[in-house]
Amino acid sequence: MMILNDDYFMRQALKEAHVAFDKEEVPVGAVIVADQRIIARAHNLTEVLTDVTAHAEMQAITAAASVLGGKYLNDCTLYVTVEPCPMCAGALRWAQIDRVVYGASDEKRGYSKASKHLLHPKTKVTPGVMADDCAELMKLFFSRFR
Repeated sequence: MMILNDDYFMRQALKEAHVAFDKEEVPVGAVIVADQRIIARAHNLTEVLTDVTAHAEMQAITAAASVLGGKYLNDCTLYVTVEPCPMCAGALRWAQIDRVVYGASDEKRGYSKASKHLLHPKTKVTPGVMADDCAELMKLFFSRFR
């Protein structure tokens, strides 16, 4: 079996971010991986659903829990193109996700600016994977649509 790396899964999250971009949603994409297999794909849907909680991470958590048949994601990794906000970090804490890998940091709204303790104490974090690609898509979105 070929071992897929963080860049591979972040590219999959970026594909989701491009779907959001095409819908004029803030282009954040996420995938959740268990045993080297993507079990959930999601992107921001706050505009489409008129729901401020419809962030990519929240959509992915719900989808992954459904696939697994349980609310805990303790053997899973979330790949997300932008650092999670405090709301999403709190949800990831409750889900007990094993690992979070994100691309671009969010200097204004990222969870680490609010508190590094929002995630579960056992959650491992890998920041900055394909950060330039992830940040570039955000910059393009805000220059074009906002």
